Amino acid sequence: MSVTDPSAPLIGIPVRLSDGDAPGADVRVGEANRIFEEVVGLVRAAGAEPVLLEPDAGGRPAADRLAACAGFVVPGGGDVDPARYGADANHPSLYDVNPLQDRLDEAVLRYALDHGRPVLGICRGMQLLNILRGGTLHVDLAPTGVPHNPEPGIEWATHEVALAAGSAVAAAFGRDRIAVASGHHQAVDRLGEGLRVTARADDGCVEAVEPAGDPDAAWTVGVQWHPEALEPAEELRLPLFRALLDQVDARQGAGLRA
Repeated sequence: MSVTDPSAPLIGIPVRLSDGDAPGADVRVGEANRIFEEVVGLVRAAGAEPVLLEPDAGGRPAADRLAACAGFVVPGGGDVDPARYGADANHPSLYDVNPLQDRLDEAVLRYALDHGRPVLGICRGMQLLNILRGGTLHVDLAPTGVPHNPEPGIEWATHEVALAAGSAVAAAFGRDRIAVASGHHQAVDRLGEGLRVTARADDGCVEAVEPAGDPDAAWTVGVQWHPEALEPAEELRLPLFRALLDQVDARQGAGLRA
């Protein structure tokens, strides 16, 4: 484990496993791999040291690497296998369904939840969090007046979301409405057990989830949008990563170990 700053808290990030340069690869795979690097950079910019988590033969990261991490970020990528939530695994809209990626990301999320470590799930990361809690996804969103998926040749679709008062996302941004960058064709359908919706787009699409009704739950935030995107506003990129680090610092300051 190479650490640039030994005093910085360690934040685990499961790597992206699909090869965007492989023959016939969907262009979105390469895009997901590129923005993964943006996530890594923002973890560093927030004051933490990223730890890239790779799978062993069973799809789990090494136990000692998980245990070393004070928090986690589970980033975006291809579609979660619909068989995990009882949906059509042959839907024509699906792309880059990778069971090994599912196992890796799930292992990281489960560790964070089971050990009370703060975790931020982005796009696919939020969707998998919902699935782990028994929720489901819309396999392919019907078009609405809100652009969730960009047109060909455009990197991001941009729109506004409303943030619930008293939520962790509202606290992170210090406001009740922000503009976001989206690039997804799926979203939360049935909400998972123990979660609450803390942000929605104007068409009702679920844009953020957090734990519901458990004051002792570790900071857990899933967002459907991509805070790592360079648009629509530079100042909206870091707040969630800083909020994650604030929670890590608070836990370490309180001497909490799980």
